[in-house]
Amino acid sequence: MNKLYVGNISFQTNEEELKEAFSQHGEVLSVKIITDRDTGRSRGFGFVEMNDADQANACVENLDGYEVQGRALRVNIAQEKPKGERRSFNKKW
Repeated sequence: MNKLYVGNISFQTNEEELKEAFSQHGEVLSVKIITDRDTGRSRGFGFVEMNDADQANACVENLDGYEVQGRALRVNIAQEKPKGERRSFNKKW
């Protein structure tokens, strides 16, 4: 798997800064910081897709705990969510 989950991203960090950090360990295919749909503000996590699995593993080894704008990144191989699985907001009180 070449897609990485990146957590604990500073709200001031942009996609270009993440790309710069990850490109030191291989070819970055895409970077996406997840934002709140109402406010447009970063939710503090995102995804980085690398060219191959070896580069993705190098990023996990070298960037998990790496500090960007005062926050230590959490970097893991992204887990695919099963199709059809969504968060339910219909809680019974």
